[in-house]
Amino acid sequence: MRYFVLLLLFAVACKSSELEGQESVDFVNPFIGTAGEKGEGFGNTFPGAAYPFGMIQLSPDNAGQGWMYCSGYHYPDTLIVGFSHTHLSGTGVSDFCDISVMPTTRKIEKRYFVQDDSTIDAILKEKGWQEDAIASSEGVFDKHFLLGYCSSFLHQNEKASPGYYSVKLNDSGINVELTTSEMVGMHRYHFPKNAKQQNVILNLGYTNKDKTTDAFIRRRTSDLLTGYRFSSGKANVQKVFFAMQLSRNIEDYQFFLVDEKDENTAKGPLTAAGFSFNKNEGDELIIKVAISSVSEEGALANLRTADLYGFDFDAMHSATRRKWNEELSKMKVSTSDEEKKNIFYTSLYHCYLAPYRFSDSDGQYKNFNHVPEKAEGYTQYTVLSLWDTFRALNPLLTIMQPKVEEDIICSMMAKYRQTRELPYWEIAANEGGSMIGYHAAVLIADAVTKNIGSYNLEEIFQALKDVSETERKGLGFYNQYHFVPTNKEKSGTVSKTLEYAYDDWCIAQVAKALGKDEEYRKYMERSTYYKNLYDPAYHLFRGKNSDGSWYEPFQPRYAAYGNPHCVEGNTWQYSFFAPHDMPGLIQLMGGNNGLEMMLDSLFIQTSELLGEDTEDVTGLIGQYAHGNEPSHHVAYLYDYIGKPEKTQFYTNKIINTLYKNLHDGLCGNEDCGQMSAWYVFSSIGMYPVNPVEGKYWFGSPQFKQVDLQLPNEKLFTIKANNVSTENIYIASVKLDGKTLPRWYVTWDEIQNGGVLEFEMTNKINPNK
Repeated sequence: MRYFVLLLLFAVACKSSELEGQESVDFVNPFIGTAGEKGEGFGNTFPGAAYPFGMIQLSPDNAGQGWMYCSGYHYPDTLIVGFSHTHLSGTGVSDFCDISVMPTTRKIEKRYFVQDDSTIDAILKEKGWQEDAIASSEGVFDKHFLLGYCSSFLHQNEKASPGYYSVKLNDSGINVELTTSEMVGMHRYHFPKNAKQQNVILNLGYTNKDKTTDAFIRRRTSDLLTGYRFSSGKANVQKVFFAMQLSRNIEDYQFFLVDEKDENTAKGPLTAAGFSFNKNEGDELIIKVAISSVSEEGALANLRTADLYGFDFDAMHSATRRKWNEELSKMKVSTSDEEKKNIFYTSLYHCYLAPYRFSDSDGQYKNFNHVPEKAEGYTQYTVLSLWDTFRALNPLLTIMQPKVEEDIICSMMAKYRQTRELPYWEIAANEGGSMIGYHAAVLIADAVTKNIGSYNLEEIFQALKDVSETERKGLGFYNQYHFVPTNKEKSGTVSKTLEYAYDDWCIAQVAKALGKDEEYRKYMERSTYYKNLYDPAYHLFRGKNSDGSWYEPFQPRYAAYGNPHCVEGNTWQYSFFAPHDMPGLIQLMGGNNGLEMMLDSLFIQTSELLGEDTEDVTGLIGQYAHGNEPSHHVAYLYDYIGKPEKTQFYTNKIINTLYKNLHDGLCGNEDCGQMSAWYVFSSIGMYPVNPVEGKYWFGSPQFKQVDLQLPNEKLFTIKANNVSTENIYIASVKLDGKTLPRWYVTWDEIQNGGVLEFEMTNKINPNK
């Protein structure tokens, strides 16, 4: 028995040593969140190669359509139609997948580009495929997919890590490898030695994400192509110019689906081309691709940023891997639990994918008026999913990546100068228009109050005032009635009122910092408007008509899309959103006991939702919905009422049941890093309930030690002594050796560096 125990201890020690010897980048699993069914848990992430906040997201695209294919890739699919250079990370809407490239050993034939049913049927029969096998559950097969050049694949022949993706294509035997630098994607294809042909399809018409409005291919030399793809989708006017350089000369080529015929150019809304290479020149082909929102010349200049690599695929991959490891290692976690380390570093990886670089190497980008503009002294970013990310992703960047956060604010202010509007859901210099609130105010207030970045503060405050005085999505009614009336605004009136009130509080903090007392009082008053929709009969917020009467019918668990009360949720999930005024919310709810009763009811009641099309409301614990953002702060509210053990219980439960190291390991859309940022914060033991307030409330830390190497060169260490699967409760907290008599740590305390030390136990309320 003694021998067995010693052997077990030795094995555990070896395992721990093995984990500690690996690099942070080794624990990332880009396949987390690539699977799941709508309504059951889905991440909509992509597994392909990317660079931290880079311009290129080079990833495979499957053949399906619909919700599960928003990122271009859905793990259960078995076909690949191409490898494109732009992808959205974890959104609930589709777009991008621009500039698709697909290698093939099949002869390039015009019939594979014809769009009639008889040709499709013939190809299906020839390849032995059933149409329903390549159609998604929500749509029919898109004939623009160039079916003849699709390939099946097996997941055991697929690999992914930060900055790298590879797969073997079953139909041709081609081994595909992808990597990227900040502005250039690189493909490496190994054709089978017995391949009769070595061909590549360049497809500018393909995508099931948006509509191609124009496309153009220019053959500049035998190894250099340029062109563009214009499209309309969530980004109403998107322009992607490209430059493609090949390691070998093109031997022959064909253009298809074109409106104009020319020896070296092809143009049309569904432009595609096939290129052939001399198989006697070797089995390897390398392709470098750069993109630009401005011009072909801009894409060529971006392509030159990778000249130091030449066509050395391994050199580019190694450099990008080092960059990822450098960024990920700034948060160093110590644990013997490999699964948790996988989830943590994959979460942090997801946090550093978006937003994406949008400005070229010379600073030029297509602005919001669709003309070239230069980003002076900062990087212009795109894909700002602010309704999601203001809660945890942007606060995490504020701590760990303040330069990125500063540039995001500069990017938002660029839009304001060009259009007199701040962004809501920005994509490719378009306003996507999704979601509610004006949460640019949260990011700006967070930066101003924490002295992050340098801005024209008078211009910033004017932008905040302007965004708060529009009539967008019921805001005009909000200013008129001091709530959004349900009989005036067709949907989401409770959500809108509560979120506008929080944004107004954020504006007030900027006014205070600038010494604008009158505006401070004005916006603080507006920040109390949320109270006007509280119904003491239900202890919940609900819709109200403009005459002051309650809107009927009312069912707190009704969560149908477009419902009159809430956006992507129900009133159970939204009734705890007043992060700027917790004393006021507690008073409304009947004091500490009242809020505790309502929080308990939220978590322990039935998870049944009422209404149709409630797929956005997932990850349910009672009516708490972790798969969507409105619930993300709720478990931490017990801290405010002296019940921290309940915060610790529920955050631990969420961490350990709703995040997994699996393809379906996310219970809802990743949403450009927000789902993962919640995990990063919560797993180290704290969360910014109200980011602008600068307080990080304690939950249940998961790691024995976390070292945060801060950008100011200070080290902030979080220790959780005796932490285990049983020891999930906090017995005591010390900061730099002194007992901390509260359940949060502040921004200034983190920035000063030092040691936050938790003593963990399996006992509830050990000091009571």
